[in-house]
Amino acid sequence: MKTIERMLWKLAIIQFIFFLLIAQFVVSHSSLAPYIVKVVHYEGVMKNSVTKTIETFDQR
Repeated sequence: MKTIERMLWKLAIIQFIFFLLIAQFVVSHSSLAPYIVKVVHYEGVMKNSVTKTIETFDQR
């Protein structure tokens, strides 16, 4: 029973690392990355408009 349990743990760890590598590859090298990664939407990279900047310091 211990050998089967040990093999299952090894298989689970290998499968977890495999899926992490596949996910990293898809996110970084795919044309689908802008649609998958939400950070570009939060940062405003996908917008094609120029926003007005606001001065925050007093100009004396």
